[in-house]
Amino acid sequence: MNNETTNEDVNSNEGAMSEENWAELIKAVYHNGLVALNKHLHGVEGQVLTFEAYGPVFVYHVKDDSNNVYSCGFFLRELIARFQSGNDPAVWMTSFYVDLMKTKGGKGLPQPPSNEDEAKAVIDKVLVPQCIEAVREEFAPEQVHAGLTWNEDIGPAFEVGFPAITEGNNVCAMPIHLLLTHLQLNRDPAELLLQGLYNIRKEHGME
Repeated sequence: MNNETTNEDVNSNEGAMSEENWAELIKAVYHNGLVALNKHLHGVEGQVLTFEAYGPVFVYHVKDDSNNVYSCGFFLRELIARFQSGNDPAVWMTSFYVDLMKTKGGKGLPQPPSNEDEAKAVIDKVLVPQCIEAVREEFAPEQVHAGLTWNEDIGPAFEVGFPAITEGNNVCAMPIHLLLTHLQLNRDPAELLLQGLYNIRKEHGME
């Protein structure tokens, strides 16, 4: 799955559809998400937000047995892919809430940074340490390179890689804004980096 979907990708899809069909698609995906989550969870409510860079984002709120609310967001492209895959989307979507519910007392979406300084603080104090810890823990004791970088194609990025691989592709970079968006949707941004690292290992026959 391409994790670097941009507004252009969404717009190109939208451009090929009439406004009415596009609205029907959003409505259908939103409904399918509600149905999927209601199979295993209760108190499910939702809303559709529009992110400039990523198009429609579907945020669902569920309640635990104590009526605490947990919120998580999903991108249009990944929900469509999941609903069309034949795999059980209900189990996949529910898994995010099972993880969130380990935090007692509820977990709503975090407040988005209101300015550049706040965004930098979240990146430096939350995003970067969380991603570094996750990738190093996943592949320990193997050495993993992880840190901020500037990528010519995607701008500010978080780069991970295997220094031990000396031939061919050994790094993966994700746009910081994409990782930050995952964080704001109560999704683990490190998952994107881990997926990239496993793809590198697969390319080199290490899996």
